[in-house]
Amino acid sequence: MNIVEADNISKTYTIDDRKVSVLINISLVVNAGEFLVVEGQSGSGKTTLLSLLSGLDKPSAGRVLIDGRDITEATEDELAPMRNQFFGFIFQAFHLVPSLTALENVMFPAELKHDRTAAERARALLQRVGLSHRETNFPHQLSGGEMQRVAICRALINLPKIIFADEPTGNLDSKNGRSILQLLLEFHREENTTLIMVTHNREIAALADRIILLEDGRINGVKRGYPDHVEAEIHSA
Repeated sequence: MNIVEADNISKTYTIDDRKVSVLINISLVVNAGEFLVVEGQSGSGKTTLLSLLSGLDKPSAGRVLIDGRDITEATEDELAPMRNQFFGFIFQAFHLVPSLTALENVMFPAELKHDRTAAERARALLQRVGLSHRETNFPHQLSGGEMQRVAICRALINLPKIIFADEPTGNLDSKNGRSILQLLLEFHREENTTLIMVTHNREIAALADRIILLEDGRINGVKRGYPDHVEAEIHSA
């Protein structure tokens, strides 16, 4: 079943009098429960594609469908609840709210849904990632690895159908990066969540169902993940 579809989307920006094409005629279908990796050199359009697929930005041409619904012309008021209930976002820069504790940051999306179990489930997620002792700490009191674990808990609390992850291990050391990856993969399998990730890490790409190769704003190839033994190396590290 298709859960995300890009139908001939393009993205063009106007800089002074110049038009710059970042994405050109991208068509792509993502199946429910799939782990899709988007690879490409810096400037190839990876992050822009993720922004369009997730409704954070709108294409200059073409359309994006989520679970069969065309979101291209949806208003911000229509998109906001969909993003909160249907999507989980994980960014390289964490984007935690500095005035909220770790627990409050994780609870925040669930509180927007008026979920009375928000605190209980947030504590369970923090315990799962080994951060129960950091519940009352603010982001500036956490390490990079801890902040990313909090950000992932926040992305998972509403049990999203789709997780969009933009270089989620890019700012982390190898140990924390592997821990984060393992958590994402466990959630992806347990909940049959669709995982769409931008990365240039070949170890991560090795675990994907499919890899989309972007080059100069166009899809330059599609391939399957690498051999299964790489996953064993991730878990044993």
